[in-house]
Amino acid sequence: MKRLLLLMAISFTCLSGMAETILVKDAEDLKKANRKAKPGDLIILQNGEWKNITIELDCEGTAAQPITFKAQNSGGVKITGKSKLKLGGRYIVVDGLFFANGFAGDDAVIDFRIDKKQLANDCRVTNTVISSFNNPKRMDDNYWVEFYGKRNRLDHCTFLDKKNMGVLLAVILDDERSRENFHSIDHNYFGYRLPLASNSGEIIRVGVSQHCEFNSNTQIVDNFFEHCDGETEIVSIKSGSNVVRSNVFKECQGSVVLRHGNFNTVENNIFLGNNKPGTGGVRVINKGQWVVNNLFYQCRGVGFRAPLSIMNGVPNSPAFRYVAVTDAVIMNNSFVNCTPISLCEGSDTERSVIPTKVLFEKNIFYNTRDEKIYNAYDDISGISFRANSVSNQVPQDLAKGFYKVQVSTLAAQSATIPVIAVNMPIKVSDSLKETAALRLSKSLPLTAGFTNKKLLQSVTSNAYKNCGAPAAMFKNQKTKTAGISKSCSNAAEVVAALKKNNFEATEILLTGNEYVFSKPLEVNTKLLLKTNVKGPVKFMLDNKEPYLLEVKAGGALTLTGLNLDLQGNKADYFISTDVSGSSGHSNISIKNCSFSNNEGAFFNAAKYSVLDSMVVTNNQFNNNQGQLFNFFNEDDKKGYYNVEKLTISNNVFDRQQAPIISMLRGGNDESTLGPLLQFNNNTITGSDSKEKPLILLNGTQLSFITNNRFSNSNTGNVSIQFVDAVRAVHTYQNNNFRNSGKVLTNKFTEEKNNSIQ
Repeated sequence: MKRLLLLMAISFTCLSGMAETILVKDAEDLKKANRKAKPGDLIILQNGEWKNITIELDCEGTAAQPITFKAQNSGGVKITGKSKLKLGGRYIVVDGLFFANGFAGDDAVIDFRIDKKQLANDCRVTNTVISSFNNPKRMDDNYWVEFYGKRNRLDHCTFLDKKNMGVLLAVILDDERSRENFHSIDHNYFGYRLPLASNSGEIIRVGVSQHCEFNSNTQIVDNFFEHCDGETEIVSIKSGSNVVRSNVFKECQGSVVLRHGNFNTVENNIFLGNNKPGTGGVRVINKGQWVVNNLFYQCRGVGFRAPLSIMNGVPNSPAFRYVAVTDAVIMNNSFVNCTPISLCEGSDTERSVIPTKVLFEKNIFYNTRDEKIYNAYDDISGISFRANSVSNQVPQDLAKGFYKVQVSTLAAQSATIPVIAVNMPIKVSDSLKETAALRLSKSLPLTAGFTNKKLLQSVTSNAYKNCGAPAAMFKNQKTKTAGISKSCSNAAEVVAALKKNNFEATEILLTGNEYVFSKPLEVNTKLLLKTNVKGPVKFMLDNKEPYLLEVKAGGALTLTGLNLDLQGNKADYFISTDVSGSSGHSNISIKNCSFSNNEGAFFNAAKYSVLDSMVVTNNQFNNNQGQLFNFFNEDDKKGYYNVEKLTISNNVFDRQQAPIISMLRGGNDESTLGPLLQFNNNTITGSDSKEKPLILLNGTQLSFITNNRFSNSNTGNVSIQFVDAVRAVHTYQNNNFRNSGKVLTNKFTEEKNNSIQ
C-alpha cells in the first residue's frame, strides 16, 4: 500500500512539473500560447495597452488543472480600442483584465463562445473590469457579457457605466448545448447604469421570449447592484428554474422581473431603496415562482416598479406574452416604509386573468408614512393571505389574512429589520416543506418576515467587501484634468477657449457686447457661460447652420445671468444636443437669463441623443418666433425619448410665436419611467403658437403642470394637450387661464383647482 501511494505521489509530481508559466507580450505570443497550452499552464499577459485585439481562447484544461490567462499585475493589462474576449474551450480561467477606452462593435465584450460551433464549458472570468466600454453610437446595441455553453462562471468582476443600447449581461439558450446550463454569476459589482431612455437597459437577462419554456438553472448570487437605473427591469428572467439569491440592490430604479419561464426563486435579497423614487423589488408573472425571505427597505416605486408586483395575465396567453400567475409562493418577506405593493398589476381589457393559487403568507409590513400597504387592481380572491402582519399605524382596511399588530424595530447594519411582537404560529404543509428543501438555501423560516440579523449583515457585508474586482485594479487610472476660467471680449476668444477641450471644465465670462460666430460651437465637456455686462449682449451665428451651440455627448452646458439679444442669428436652433447619435449622455442648465428676438427655434433634442436632465429656471423669453423646446424627434414608435428629467419653472414667456414645449415618446413600451416634466410657476402672456398647442405632451409618462398663469395666449386654440398610448401620471393643478386656449386632458390626468377666466 505504501509503495502504491509513493508511485501515485511521484506520478502527480511529474504531471505537475509539466505545467509551465509563460509570459506573453503581444497578440501573436498569446495565440501561440493558446495553441500550445496544457492543463495547469499559467499564461501571464504583460502589463501595458493591448489595443484593437480579439482574444480567442480555445485550449482545454481539466477540472483539477485549468489553464489560466492572467494579467501580470492587477489593472495592468488595459484592453482598449475595438477589442473583445472570446472563450471556446474547457476549464479556462481569465483573470485580471481591464477593458476601458474602447468598444466591441456588434459583438459582446466577453463572449463564452468563439463561434456557433465552439462554445465555452466550465470556463471562468474573474477579477475583470469593463468600464464605459460603449459603442460610439447609442443605437448600436451589444452585450458586454454573453453566456453560452454550460457551467461557466463570472465572478468578482466590475461593470461600470454602460450607456449604449443592449443588455449588459445576457444568458443565451439557443440550443441544448446552452440549456440547463448552471452558470454562476456571483460576487460581481454592477454599477451606475443611467436611465437609457428606451427599452433594453437591463443589467442581466436570462433567456429571451422565444426560449422562455426552457430551463436555464442560472445562479445569480451574492452580487451588488448599485444605481442600476437603465429601465424597469434590472434582472429580467425569461426562462425557468433560475435562482436570484443573497444579492444587494442599492438605490436601483427597477426590479427583478420574473417575466417569462416558470419555477424561478428569489430568496434572501436585500432591496435598499433608501427613499429613491422608482426603486422597486420583484415583479411576478407565470407559474411556480417563489419570492421568499427578502427585505425591501424604503423602496418607493409604483406600478410595475412597486416593491412587489403580482401581474394579471392574458387569456390563453402564448408563452412570450403575459402568462397568468399561478402556484406562486410569497413568504417571509419584510417591507419597511415602502410604497404599496401591487396586486393584479397591469389589469386591463387584455391582461384580464387574475392570479390564482398564490400563497401569500407570513410577510411583514412595517410602515409609518403611507396610508396603504397594497393596491388591488382586480379580483384578489385567487391569492390566499395568511398570517401577514401590518404595523397598526396603517389606516387601510385590509383583506382577511392581514393582521394589524404592534411591530417593533431592531437596528441592523444599513437597514431596519421589523420584528413581529405577536407570535402567529401557522402550520406549513409537508409538501411545501419538501419543495422548500429542494428550492431554498435553507428551510423556510419559522418566524414571520425577514428577521435574521446575521443573514442581513452577511449579505450586506459581502456586497461592500467581496463584490467586484480588487481595489488595486483601479489604482493609477487617469484622473480628470482641472478646469480653466477665461474672460472673453469677442467671438474669437470664445472659440479659442473652447479649443482647450482637454480640460474637464471651462468657465467663460463674456465681457463684450457683441459675439458674432462664423461656425457652430461645440460643447465637449463642462461649459459655463456667464457675463458681467448689464445691457443686452448680441450673440449670433452669421451663417446658415443647424445650430449655434451643440452640446456633445458627455458635455454639460450651463448658462447663467446672460441677457442675450439673438436678433440676426441665422442658426435653425440656438442650442442642439449631439446630432451624431452618440451613446454618451449630456446635461443642460439655464438660469437667470434673458433671451429675445430669436427668429429660429431655441432648443432641439436631436434624434437618438439623451439628456439626463435639463433645468430651465428664472428666465425670460421675449418675442421669440421659433419653437422653444423641441423634444419631438423620436418618431420610431419604440418608446425612445430624449430627456429623462425636464424642469421648466419660474420663467416668463412673452409674445412667444410658436410652441413652448413639444414632447414625444412614441409606441406602447412600458419598460421605462420617463420622461418626467415639471412645468411650474411660469407666466405665459401674449403668445400664439399658430393653431398648435403651446404645450404638447405625447407619451410623457410623468408630468407636473402646476401654478402657471396663461394670459391672452392661444385664444380659440389649445394651450395644453395630453396624448398617451400607455399608462401615464399627469398632475395638472392650480393653473390660471385668462382669455387663453383650452386644455385637452385624458384619463391619466388628475385635474384640481384650475381656473378659467
